[in-house]
Amino acid sequence: MNNVVKMGLVSVLAFGSVMACGTGTGTGQAPPSPPAAGSAPAADSTHDQGGVHRIGAGSVTRVMTQDLPDVPGKEGMIEIVDFAPGEASQVHRHNCDLFVYVLEGSVVTQLKGGNPRTINTGGAYYEPPTDIHLVSRNASATQPAKLAVFYVKAKGTPPTEILPEGTK
Repeated sequence: MNNVVKMGLVSVLAFGSVMACGTGTGTGQAPPSPPAAGSAPAADSTHDQGGVHRIGAGSVTRVMTQDLPDVPGKEGMIEIVDFAPGEASQVHRHNCDLFVYVLEGSVVTQLKGGNPRTINTGGAYYEPPTDIHLVSRNASATQPAKLAVFYVKAKGTPPTEILPEGTK
């Protein structure tokens, strides 16, 4: 991976962690409760550090959400996704631009019309807003995997849409 891209990702993640840890939710309130399994979390345009929740599969921890003043109607969001050994998500889409950096382990990813790819620690990939994510799973049956996910999305919209079973 290009060192400039890697440094940019590390900077975004570090900034998000500092902002989330330094300001809490940004509103002086406790973080929101995690949503029920399979539901999308409520969006928050402030810096937030929500609880761990599950969407399809994988434990998702919201690090921060921030309005993008130079891009009206859009917000950036950072989440950490932990996949247990052998864990896989359901077929889904992200109606936004999505950037993924593999922090630990390896994941197998496959977009509709594409071939499965294994991305190892230190690797990154991008998903456009219209892609259907057919495969997203931990490549190992014995080791966990951890992803840092950065979204650029319409303000207040859920980051992930689980698609009906049988969607291909």
